Amino acid sequence: MEYSAIRFEIANDVATLTLNRPDMKNALNVQMRAEITHAVKAAERDARVLVIGGAGDAFCSGQDLGDSGNATNLDLERTLRDEYVPMLKAIFDCKIPTICAVHGAAAGAGANLALAADVVIAADEAYFIQAFTRIGLIPDAGGTYWLPRQMGSAKAMGAALFGDKITGRQAADMGMIYEAVPLKEFDTHVAKRALHLAAGPTAAYQRVKTALRGSFENTLDEQLATEARLQGECGKTRDFQEGVLAFLEKRPAKYEGR
Repeated sequence: MEYSAIRFEIANDVATLTLNRPDMKNALNVQMRAEITHAVKAAERDARVLVIGGAGDAFCSGQDLGDSGNATNLDLERTLRDEYVPMLKAIFDCKIPTICAVHGAAAGAGANLALAADVVIAADEAYFIQAFTRIGLIPDAGGTYWLPRQMGSAKAMGAALFGDKITGRQAADMGMIYEAVPLKEFDTHVAKRALHLAAGPTAAYQRVKTALRGSFENTLDEQLATEARLQGECGKTRDFQEGVLAFLEKRPAKYEGR
């Protein structure tokens, strides 16, 4: 696929997907959603970590309400089911670690697109906003799933009802995202985090995701059994062998991701 609404590149095992409609604050239209879905699957196949960011001064302003030519006559159910679900599932189910780098505004579906990633790193000055009720809607694009799990039910309800701006620093402090850093350090910090994951034990990372996500539905006995099974799988990987050898030889491990 040729990309026009995003930029996509892979270097040093790091796939970088950049939302690229800066004149529209990277609002999500049909083309962008299709391109994101395609690029995430390409990253999963050819890289060891995926970083999603935005061009210009915003990360993503959410749904492009003018995309259909008639903002008051949108088939929102179809759009979510046929276009958002494949995109969000591609990110959430991605077998390699995913980082969302939010340097500016992340509003509506744009905020929830970010929260679909494994790790969200934001600039202190960035902000997240569940703007849906301002136009008579409810949070979508996974918002009603991510928010209570990541910031608790009380904070999630307030964020959804009031639509307040939550800065990157506030989001980190309340557990909504992983971390926030000063804007002047943002690009360097995200690159360092991505390279760390790209050089790590990819097969173990995949199983970390499986174990942690399953814990919400499992009993303790079920989770302990899951841990044992997944750890057994990790123990058969070349990366585990390399990790042990590196530890015994007191040197940095050189993981292959398998």
